[in-house]
Amino acid sequence: MAGRFRLTRPGTAWFAGSLLLAAGSLLAWWLPVYWLDRLDWQPALAISQPWRWWTAAFVHWSAGHLAANLGAAVVVGAFGLAGRVPRACALAWLVAWPLTHGLLWLQPALLHYGGLSGVLHAGVAVVLVFLLARGERRQRVIAAMVTAGLLVKLWLEAPWGEPLRHSAGWDIALAPIGHATGALAGALCALVMLAAGARAVAPVAAP
Repeated sequence: MAGRFRLTRPGTAWFAGSLLLAAGSLLAWWLPVYWLDRLDWQPALAISQPWRWWTAAFVHWSAGHLAANLGAAVVVGAFGLAGRVPRACALAWLVAWPLTHGLLWLQPALLHYGGLSGVLHAGVAVVLVFLLARGERRQRVIAAMVTAGLLVKLWLEAPWGEPLRHSAGWDIALAPIGHATGALAGALCALVMLAAGARAVAPVAAP
């Protein structure tokens, strides 16, 4: 039974990565509240305290915020698992993680940022680019539809507007720019991955 989840199998390294993101978020949730200010993304401190490029993903401002992102992490993990993405995609996602937060400098008015959603958008973008470029015909069709939906979602969120928005059903202010920077970082890292190892990153047929 254990052999069925070897990390060498397509998609399993990706799913393991999503579980690690969720585990890190759960661990950070139980830290004393004052630690949040030491872990979240703050552009003024990002150079002198570089760990924030990674730890910002683990910071959640409310239980609802955490629960939503934990559920999304499982969905993104399942998306890559179903797409049978290779380990190279997991590596591209890893690189996109800090880049997602670094690109937040595009919105200098955003003084604090935390949460998994930006990195999860990066993961979705990595899978979509891979499937569009290397997937089977059915996978490319599905990826094209999901890509269209993602682009519409990002457009409607208007990330170029106010840095923080209050939305019905949320007990925290949302920062749509994080979704956009995540999608951009994931797409860029996936394209670099494909360009750097076009022969090594081959399509994986479904069983």
